[in-house]
Amino acid sequence: MATAKNRSGKLRLWLWLTVIIAGLGAIAWAVWGDGLRRTGATGTAYAAHVACSCRFVAGRSLDDCAKDKLAGMELVSLSEDPQAKSVTASIPLIASETATWHEGYACVLDEWEG
Repeated sequence: MATAKNRSGKLRLWLWLTVIIAGLGAIAWAVWGDGLRRTGATGTAYAAHVACSCRFVAGRSLDDCAKDKLAGMELVSLSEDPQAKSVTASIPLIASETATWHEGYACVLDEWEG
């Protein structure tokens, strides 16, 4: 009987801890989320433009272009669409921006709301 009580108490403790952590996470996202999204949008726009220029103007591989990312941009991932001549930089769940190469204009960011 004592072990069932202990299990029930531990379960309640874990449930309360989960609720508290989720609540603190929601509060943190409400306070800092907008700034994080704006910073992420700016960083991914920069990375997309630089990688697009590296890839479609300089002719380097995307793997080689990824080496040009600045310190602090480790979360930014790059992907390319060779047919559209575009590079997309993204931070999961935060931001994603695309730059496309256009004849006479080089690499241009897709419409951006930053």
